[in-house]
Amino acid sequence: MASQASQASQAFSADDDTVERGAYLARAGDCVACHSTEDGKSFAGGLAIESPFGTIYSTNITPDKEHGIGNYTEAEFAAALREGKRADGANLYPAMPYPSYARLTDDDVHALYTYFMEGVAPVADNAPETDLSFPFNQRWGITAWNWLFADADTFTPDTSADAKIERGRYLVEGLGHCGSCHTPRGLAQQEKGLDDGSDSYLSGADLNDWWAPSLRGGDGGDGRGIEGWSAPEIAEYLKTGRNVHATVGGEMTSVVAHSTSHLTDEDLTGIALYLKSLPANPAGEKATTSDQRREASEKTDAHLTAAKDLSEGERLYLDNCSACHLNDGKGAERVFPAIDGNSLVNADNPTGLIHTILAGATPPATPAIPAQLPMPGFGWRLSDDEVATLATFVRGAWGNDGDAVTADQVDKVRKTLKPSALNRAPDANGSLNHEDRDTQ
Repeated sequence: MASQASQASQAFSADDDTVERGAYLARAGDCVACHSTEDGKSFAGGLAIESPFGTIYSTNITPDKEHGIGNYTEAEFAAALREGKRADGANLYPAMPYPSYARLTDDDVHALYTYFMEGVAPVADNAPETDLSFPFNQRWGITAWNWLFADADTFTPDTSADAKIERGRYLVEGLGHCGSCHTPRGLAQQEKGLDDGSDSYLSGADLNDWWAPSLRGGDGGDGRGIEGWSAPEIAEYLKTGRNVHATVGGEMTSVVAHSTSHLTDEDLTGIALYLKSLPANPAGEKATTSDQRREASEKTDAHLTAAKDLSEGERLYLDNCSACHLNDGKGAERVFPAIDGNSLVNADNPTGLIHTILAGATPPATPAIPAQLPMPGFGWRLSDDEVATLATFVRGAWGNDGDAVTADQVDKVRKTLKPSALNRAPDANGSLNHEDRDTQ
């Protein structure tokens, strides 16, 4: 992924350089992730974003006057951010998270505008045009969608609340646009809640078949999100991509690499404290208790350790997974993530787990932890039936409660991967090169 031209590494006051402040805010908004291709120049656009309505291509937001936003006034820039309006008055598609960016303060919009006009290099490249089929190519129709669903107001802090929590709320609801991935969507693909006034907000959602878990971190709940994480553990995860509970995967890998790992410790603490302030998702009637999960975990650990009368799934786990994730499914803190209680493993949709087994995963290199220890993929050695059997085992072992996985589900995921990710064994160090880990 292309890197940003400028980066700030400290908190800002009114006296700090506006361009530097804008660069930091662009990091917080993760603008580079959507407006850059892997091999392209920063903010030059062209990233293909899959949506239920077709492929949407991100635009060039460099200050080039012909191909980018160099002719935008600050008012037009603000309208694009907050209202989803281009300079020519046409609607932007809501793949641009303007319902969240509507929360931005005037000062932050000004800093972002100054950064993009003065701190970003212009790129004279045309991004591909988005060309959706009828009726989704009728941008005027988005006006009704905006009227119904994009109704957030500029952020106003609650002066009676903790200032750190309010800073976290501003970042999560606004620039961080966390709800874009972690809030379930309705029939019109609208987020079911844009702020914590809705119980659906940040309660977990499917994102291109990957599970984006609940970020509601209060006590109790269904145990399938971050309820058991402390605020420091949440901050550590956002800073490094790892903590004692999990290692980042899927699209969140890019978010940590290009955005949250560059935020100040103060802002990460604010985000974590805000997430911990949200009531957890209520546990369902069939949810298991912590004691039941602990007993089930101990039973699986003992059976794998005894290694007698093993099922096919247990054998596949011992042959391929236990060296890193261990018989107790706990893995190694900050190195190999736990499988027992893992939100991706327990997700209703098993696509993310299947993808990880087939193609592997690599944590991001972050300023705090630049080293990367990838998990190799097993698509080159395991058949669809074997992957399904293995996935079914881990989804039902220890304290997990996921449904069974079929070979047809594995075949569907396998067909989305590049052949190089499936046809080459790991090298002597157990890792694959960058191309092997890419997906289409």
